Amino acid sequence: MNKFKARQLVPQVAHLTADLEPGLVVATYGRHCLVETPEGRRLICHPRGKKNQVVVGDQVLWQTAGDEGSIEKLQERRNLFYRQDEIRTKSFAANLDRVLILIAADPEYSESQLSRALVAAEAERIVPIIALNKSDLAQPFAQAWERLAPYRAMGYSVMPISLSPRSPVADDGVADLCAQLQGLTTLVLGPSGSGKSTLINRLVPEAQVETGEISLALNSGKHTTTSTRWYWVPALDVAPDASAESKTVRGALIDSPGFQEFGLNHIEPTRLADCMPDLRKYLGGCKFYNCTHLHEPGCAVLAQVETEQHRGTISARRHRIYAQLFEELGQVRW
Repeated sequence: MNKFKARQLVPQVAHLTADLEPGLVVATYGRHCLVETPEGRRLICHPRGKKNQVVVGDQVLWQTAGDEGSIEKLQERRNLFYRQDEIRTKSFAANLDRVLILIAADPEYSESQLSRALVAAEAERIVPIIALNKSDLAQPFAQAWERLAPYRAMGYSVMPISLSPRSPVADDGVADLCAQLQGLTTLVLGPSGSGKSTLINRLVPEAQVETGEISLALNSGKHTTTSTRWYWVPALDVAPDASAESKTVRGALIDSPGFQEFGLNHIEPTRLADCMPDLRKYLGGCKFYNCTHLHEPGCAVLAQVETEQHRGTISARRHRIYAQLFEELGQVRW
């Protein structure tokens, strides 16, 4: 297991007392974090130790420290979604059910960045959803949708939407997207300009007000902004005959900052193919047990890569991305 991840999963050792209370981390910045109690009260807390190891979505135990709180223990995580390059590690959120990767038809999205985000989600066994924005732009959208054909073939949910900061239209695809997220904790991920802010404001009308309140709470006399935020999403309208429990289920969206690079240095190159569903289905069928799926004879993966002469089930673009990532990760010291 990667050393960084192992360190993150070790609960903090503290002098635990009977007055510890449970809480959910809903925002973080520097040495501050905002914790929400089961009753809905929010307060500033400070993790113990020199480093802030909590992220949005963490379940913690805390105790009162003056008019604020002190986090005494980090509960075990189900997963942790993060990226890592040669310089630093950036943790997005923990305990996720879904990662919503929002891209746009125009400007053209980076398939390499999309693939990296999908690999990171697969590595943590988090179900990804791809949403392609700007379905109202006929030609760019048609081209972008065609580029996503391999991802639909892999079984990923790929949804067309048309986000507009102006009055929404009935067939913009947002309602269908919401139905897939109801009752789940979802990280919204995407490059700057993909429409993340518009989507958050659409699903959480009070998001702008809440963002201001969080910034004010964490400010404490200093100019600060949070990089990742948790928003509760009201329950969707459901059928009249639905159970009382299903009518009250609400989900959560975690907004994340835009990114230009997505490092995967925390993933071993030999594990990469297992994090790519189109390659994964052929693992175990290669002639050599340590096959890299790049040049070996008798490789079951290479046998499925499409060429001008061969109609394979793995697109040539996807295999090129795999080869580039394998080379990149092979340069990392393990």
